[in-house]
Parts: sequence; structure tokens; C-alpha cells
Amino acid sequence: MFDPVIAPSGTLLGLLQRGRGDGTLHALTAPRAEALAALNHCVLRDPRHDWQVENRSLYYARLFLDLNGELDEIEAHLFEVDDVFDDEESRTGLALAVLGHLASYGRRDALELLRRYAASGSNWAWALDELALRDDDAGLRALAAPVLARFGTDPEGEAALATAVRDAFEPRPWRLWADDPRESVSTRVRAAQEAGCFDLWQRQMRPAGPRPGWSVQAVLEWAQQGVERGAALHVPAARCLAAVAGPEDRPEILAAATDGTDGARSTALRYLADGNDPDAFDLIELAVATGSPAVVEAALDSFERMRSIAAVDRARGWARRPDPLGAAAGRVLACLGGAQDRDPVLAALREAVRGEGPDAPTLWTLVDGTGRLGIVCAAPVLRHIYRETASSHLRGRAARALAATDPSFATGFAVECLWDCEETTREIAARHAETGDARVVERLRRLAADPAEEAEVQTAVRSRIGPDTAAM
Repeated sequence: MFDPVIAPSGTLLGLLQRGRGDGTLHALTAPRAEALAALNHCVLRDPRHDWQVENRSLYYARLFLDLNGELDEIEAHLFEVDDVFDDEESRTGLALAVLGHLASYGRRDALELLRRYAASGSNWAWALDELALRDDDAGLRALAAPVLARFGTDPEGEAALATAVRDAFEPRPWRLWADDPRESVSTRVRAAQEAGCFDLWQRQMRPAGPRPGWSVQAVLEWAQQGVERGAALHVPAARCLAAVAGPEDRPEILAAATDGTDGARSTALRYLADGNDPDAFDLIELAVATGSPAVVEAALDSFERMRSIAAVDRARGWARRPDPLGAAAGRVLACLGGAQDRDPVLAALREAVRGEGPDAPTLWTLVDGTGRLGIVCAAPVLRHIYRETASSHLRGRAARALAATDPSFATGFAVECLWDCEETTREIAARHAETGDARVVERLRRLAADPAEEAEVQTAVRSRIGPDTAAM
């Protein structure tokens, strides 16, 4: 996936790329051509840093409806020559998801575009999944022939078809095709379904990895073999150690945690931390000082998983350290600390923003901790993160923390959050936004009536409005 270029947060494009509610509000007051240009830019050049977890499709689809936007640019993007050579899902996935939502809102042109792309586009499986949720049986049956024509009738083609059927996110089309009256269709699909089930059974019967009776040394060697293959196996290996290690094996595990290979050392540290071993803290500190980057990461992660009182006490001692262990200690205090830990958590939050910017991964935990601890004086930093981060998930966490720390949240950011791209952020806004604002009342009504809205959001909306919404 390409690294998206995010425009400044004060621009219309930057707001829409971030999925902020203000993006929609500004687009609706901007010249229509300018708003549509920015919207198409976002849909055709996915702005998400993590497209698999961040939401944008419903947000953009709703704005397309509000602007009565045409689909010409999306159509050109889907069917351009690049589609033949670049079959990465990230190139067309967002556009297809937007079309899916538009189809669910009754846009016939979006439905027809999805059908055409499912028949001939490289990312046909995504389009088919969108249609599986929205198209009728006749429309799906019409796609059976072009989809099956993608797979040859030789053994390789049939194997690829079986994999496609097995891995389909939405099984409805394949189930329809398995009962198709055309024998050429139903026979192939049924055979592919059977082959996929048999392949899954075979993989379950031939599991890779440790077996009962393995020794501690064998588990540590297996973890190192994963490192050599480029696969981090220390987490499952630590679980295996918990099953096979006894008290007599502790010296061997301590030795591995002190100076073992990367895989063995990471595994031993994880095992000791999960067991709250009293030597774990000193070994983690040693690993951070002397280990490879992979071992340091495993050591920090192991420490942050610890939930004991001893872990909190050690975090208080490490919190002022100007190194990764000090940063990890700040995150532990954010998760587990008490009122006396507000100052180090706030210091860690400020240092992370100052040193790494508003998208630093460490901010996720620190922002949550700031809200949990009710650090009121952190509100200016949280507002900065809210405005500037490109991550819609982090912005949602900042909104939740602001709801707990900023008295102005209900009349400020909570209002725009009603239009946010993330449903969890809209839920927070529905619970907190001040209904004295006419825009809030109207938006709550619209969310309550929108069949595409998430149930959690609508539940929050109904907690604010009664049967007679005019009483608000």
C-alpha cells in the first residue's frame, strides 16, 4: 500500500482525507465543483494509513448523496488500463465500497457500475462481495458466467476457483450459483465448494509447529527458525513454553532471556512476563539495553502486557527514562496507574506529540489513559491531536478523552463528530453533543432514520431523543 499524502488539516481536502465531520460541513457550504473534486480525490486515492481498519466508505457515500455527485470519475478509475496491471485491493477497494453504500441508498448507477466491474475488473471479488449484500438474485445469477470464465477448466484453474470459493467473504453468490439450473455453472461451483472444504480439512490435519512432548529447547529452536524465515513466533512459542516447561527448566529459560538467540530471547521474555516472574523486570531492562531491535520490541511488548502491582511500581521508577523503556512505562501507567500518575502520563503525552507528531503509535494508549485519569490540563494537547492526526481511530480516542476532560466538548468538537467517518466517534457525539444547536437536533434525527447507520450509534441517538423529537 502506498503512503498517502495528507493535505493540511485546515483545508477542505485535508478535512475530507481525515474523515472529520467538519469535512462534510465545509463541503456542503463550498462551491459544488470544488467539493466534488476534493471528494473524488479522496475516493480515488485512498487517504487511510491503515485501509483495513479505518472507515471512510459510508462517510464519502453520504457526501456523494448530499452533493448529488456523479460517478464518472469513479467509473474512469475502475476501468482504466492500470486495472489490468495493478490488482492490489487498495487501488479500487475504497471506490467499490463507496459504490456499495450508494447502491444501498438506491443509486441505480452505482449498482450497475458494480455489476460491470464484477464481470470484468481485476478486483472482482470485492465488487462481488458488495453486490452480495445489495443485489437481487437475478443480478447475481447473471454474473455467474463471467466470473467462472475467469478460471480455466484445467487443474490449476479449478484449484484457483476452489480457493476463491473458500475465501469468499460473502458466500451468497456462490450458494446461488451452486443451485443454478445451468449444469455447467452448478457442477463447477459445487465441485469447488467440496474441494475447498477438503483443503481446509487437510490443513487442519497437518498443523505446523510444536507437538506434545516437545522440550523447552525444541520450542526455543522453533521460535528462532521463525525469525530466520521472517516470521515472529515468540508469542505462540511462549504459550507452548507455558505448556511444556516445569520448575526444573527455569535456569534454561533465564539463560535464554539473558543472551539467547533473538527468537529464544523474545520467547523467554514473553514467557517470564506472562508468568509475573520476579526476574522478568531486570531481564527486560537488560534486553532493552543490549538486545537487537526485534528483541527490544518483544521486551517492551512483554512489559506492557504485565498487569501486576509490581509492574506498576516498576513503571513508576522507569517513567522518567528518556528511552523506549521510559515510553513503555508511561503507557503502562496510562493503562493501570492511579491519580498520582497523572503527571508522568501527561509528560509522556506531551513528549510523544513533540517528538513524534500527532500520529505517533504510542499516542493511542496515552490518549486513552489521559481520558481514564481525567487529566483536565491535557485538553489542549488532545485538541491538537484531534485536529491534526490522519488516523480516524486515534481521533476517535481523542474525542473520547476530550469528553472526559474538556468542558467545551459538548458544544465544540462533539457537534462535528456527529458527521465523523468512524461510527464509534459518532456514538460518542450522539451521547454528548449539546442539543441546543439546531444542527445537532437535525443530525440526530437523520442518523436515527438512516438504515445504513450502525446499531450502536442509533441506540445512543435514541437515548437523547424520545418519540416526540420536537421536544428536544
